[in-house]
Amino acid sequence: MDRRALCVAFAAAPLVACTTTTGTKTDTAARKREIDAAVVRAQDDLYRQVNGSRELVARSNGILVFPNLVSAGLGVGGTYGEGALRKRGTTTAYYRMAGGSIGLIIGAQSRAVFLMFMTPEALQKFEASSGWTAGVDASVAVLDVGADAQVTTQNIQQPVVAYVLTNKGLMANLSFDGTKITRLDI
Repeated sequence: MDRRALCVAFAAAPLVACTTTTGTKTDTAARKREIDAAVVRAQDDLYRQVNGSRELVARSNGILVFPNLVSAGLGVGGTYGEGALRKRGTTTAYYRMAGGSIGLIIGAQSRAVFLMFMTPEALQKFEASSGWTAGVDASVAVLDVGADAQVTTQNIQQPVVAYVLTNKGLMANLSFDGTKITRLDI
């Protein structure tokens, strides 16, 4: 894992509530293109690795994709990543996911996170929020993919379901609840 990603993850916990808006419209457009390209690559990886995932995404009302969520820590940890909300294959908004934790945390990990809003109500509640926290604003069922790497209808009974693809690295403690998601002003 590169130093920049580790620094971002370590800095995420105290900076969760801080934002700054700088740059030109060209910078913003480039940032959007970069996020969109990474989201498309992450979805392609999901479709390639998990049988039935394409159909599940098609059945969802929207999917929030964080293609490179970095978590790192040594006693105190942080998580940070940027992604996009997509409806019917089109990006409608950009978001950041950030969180911090204290405890038995050793290591670093980069992963792709996919949050699928399976009901219109779950998606509307998410979009109407000024900051959405997993486990507080909605229960998120992390999809349990069996040895055959296939999503089944039993996995999609919750209004919000998630899938996590590990990119690389090792993290001794991994938790999704309590992670805050806020809209990016880009």
